[in-house]
Amino acid sequence: MKYMEMTAVELKNVSRDETLVVLPIAAVEQHGPHMPTGTDTIITTAVAEQVEQKLKESVLLLPTLWLGASQHHLRWGATLTSHVENYETLLCEICESLLDDGFRRVLILNGHGGNIGPMQISLRRLQVNYQNCQLMAASYWSIAEKEIASLMEGQCKTVGHACEAETSLIMHLRPELVHKAKIENFDDYALDVVDGVYLCNDMYQRTQKGATGRPDLASAEKGEKMLSLIVGQVSHVFSELLKTTFFE
Repeated sequence: MKYMEMTAVELKNVSRDETLVVLPIAAVEQHGPHMPTGTDTIITTAVAEQVEQKLKESVLLLPTLWLGASQHHLRWGATLTSHVENYETLLCEICESLLDDGFRRVLILNGHGGNIGPMQISLRRLQVNYQNCQLMAASYWSIAEKEIASLMEGQCKTVGHACEAETSLIMHLRPELVHKAKIENFDDYALDVVDGVYLCNDMYQRTQKGATGRPDLASAEKGEKMLSLIVGQVSHVFSELLKTTFFE
């Protein structure tokens, strides 16, 4: 079920208790010299829409929120962002619209690293007033961590930024948007966690060209396999969440 394509009458008849409402969130920001600014939005939307196709009767999919918390990319330019505090409030207000309409299972499906903190805080803010609801959030790569790692050839086994994984996925989904001649080995990026300590540096401080990892190892074939595995695992997890009961 797609929220934006349904009438008010149709939405009124959707089960509030047995439906998982999914809000995909992403970003529009610089993705190095070889990838489109809409990378996160393109990938997250593809994952969310394919999951909805598998779980049509139980998932109500909202349109992807393309604006993200991307202030840490601003010094590279080519970035649209919301202030973190505003983004947290925006997520709260979208979810409140659903919760006040009676929906009791809401999950934020994320596709941009900068959104992780804000989405978790937004749910903390909401939970105080909606204690009888399931308020959930996850990045697609955290759900499908093992599946993604199984396909990665570079040292980094998860999703970075304009990396092996993201480049492969865009090569599959929108190959015409990838500038292959500008792909390099960007494995010289600085980590944001060292010895368990989080280092709050922006992407200009962490990378020399605004990208990370080994996109030179990417391929459309890898992207196709990766997307299939991600969609399968996310669909499985969503199905399991729908089996859980509420704790009131």
